[in-house]
Amino acid sequence: MSSDTKPVSALGRLFGRGKKQKPEQPEETPVVTNVNSANSSQPFEAEKEISASSESLIPETYAPETPAPETPASEKVGLFSRWRNGLGKTRANLGSAFGALLGGKRSIDDELIEEIETLLLVADVGINTTQSLIDTFKARVRKGVNPDQDLMDVFRHLLVETLTQHAKPLDFGESKPGVLMMVGVNGVGKTTSIGKLAKRFQSNGHSVVLAAGDTFRAAAVEQLQVWGERNSVPVIAQSTGADSASVIYDALESCKSRGADILIADTAGRLHNKSSLMEELSKIVRVIKKLDESAPHEILLVLDAATGQNALSQAREFCKSVPVTGLVLTKLDGTAKGGVVFSLVEQLNIPVKFVGLGEGIDDLTEFDPESFVSALFD
Repeated sequence: MSSDTKPVSALGRLFGRGKKQKPEQPEETPVVTNVNSANSSQPFEAEKEISASSESLIPETYAPETPAPETPASEKVGLFSRWRNGLGKTRANLGSAFGALLGGKRSIDDELIEEIETLLLVADVGINTTQSLIDTFKARVRKGVNPDQDLMDVFRHLLVETLTQHAKPLDFGESKPGVLMMVGVNGVGKTTSIGKLAKRFQSNGHSVVLAAGDTFRAAAVEQLQVWGERNSVPVIAQSTGADSASVIYDALESCKSRGADILIADTAGRLHNKSSLMEELSKIVRVIKKLDESAPHEILLVLDAATGQNALSQAREFCKSVPVTGLVLTKLDGTAKGGVVFSLVEQLNIPVKFVGLGEGIDDLTEFDPESFVSALFD
C-alpha cells in the first residue's frame, strides 16, 4: 500500500492529534588508470561474450550526480540526531501515530490491532511482514506485559529483534584485496554510494581501488572518476561499450599488484526483469572467481527506499542471479516509506548494511537497528 492511501477514520484521528567536513586537498595528483590492453577487449575462455544490444542495458537518463560538498566539522550533528533528522518523514507517518496509539496501554483488542495494521501498511511495511509482526505482537502481549512496560515498549523490542536477527557487518575475511561488488537498477544512487563508501574505507585507513564496470551508461566512467579524483583513489576503466567483466577482472589484477586493501566494482544499472542483464551479473561473478575463488566477498544491492514495496520485488530478482550479501538503502531521508526496511529484512533474510540519510559524503551511514527504531519512535 502506498503512502497516499487514505487511512481509516481512527487513523485520521491519530494524525489529527496530531557532517560534513571541508573538502580535503589531495597531496598528490590522483592516479586514474585507463586499461586498454589488447587482451582486455577479448572475451574470457569458457565465457560467452554478451553483446551490448539496445535491450541488454538500459541507459540512465538523468545527469551524473556531482559529489555533495562537505561542511565544516563544527556543523556536524550527532549520529542520533542525524538518524532522527533523516527519518523525519517516516517518523511523522509511523512513529508519532504509534506513540499516540500504544503509549501507556497494556492490553489489546480487535480495534487496536486493526489500527496497528493500518499504520504499518501506510508506512509500506508490506502485507506479509505486517501480518507476521502483528501475530508475534499479539502472542507476546497475551503472555503478559511486564510491570515496567507498556505496549509501545513491547512493539519497539519486536521491531529491533526483526532487524537484528540477520544483521551482519561487512566481512572480507582474510582476503586481500576484499572485493565489493555493487549492483542495482538504474537511478538508485549506486555510483554515488560507491564514492561515499570509498571515502569511508579511506577514513578507516584502508587503500581502495575503484573498477568502472558500468561501461554502458553515458558519463558513468567520468562520474566515478570524479569520486576517484576527489578521494585520490585509482579508477580502473576502459572505453564505453567494453565488456564489464573484463574491466573488473583487470581492476582486480591491478588491485593485487598495488597491494590495495579493497576493490569496489561498479556495474551498469539494469532492470531486474531483464534476464539478459541479470545473466551478465552472473558472468561477472564467474570471471572474478578466476582470480580469487572466494571473491566477490560482498555483493551489495542498492535500493531506492522511496520505491517502497517495489524495492522488495527488485531485491528478489537480483538475489536469483547473484548471492546478495547486504542491502544499501538510499534516499531514506526523503521518503515516508521507511517501513520497507522491516519488509526487506524479514522477507529476504538479508541485512541492511548502509542507509543514505542525506546528500553529504558522510551521510551514507552504517545501519544500526537500535538507532533506526529509536529514531522512529523517540
